[in-house]
Amino acid sequence: MPPGSKLLLVEMVIPIGNEPFPEKFLDLGVLMMESRARERTELKYRDLLSRAGFHVSSNIPLPSPDSVIEAVRQP
Repeated sequence: MPPGSKLLLVEMVIPIGNEPFPEKFLDLGVLMMESRARERTELKYRDLLSRAGFHVSSNIPLPSPDSVIEAVRQP
């Protein structure tokens, strides 16, 4: 992707901390079925996308448990 391109991800973003959040149970289930799969926090998405050459420009929660993560390709 050329610099400035936008990548949109629709993913569940797990909140940090011990606040109740139903999708945290999904994370445990995914870990039990596939050891490399997992749900991520916003910080984890930022780190992952940064290592791939992207900068997260926004994280927009949806009415569902999902969010739209917008990332821009860096030069």
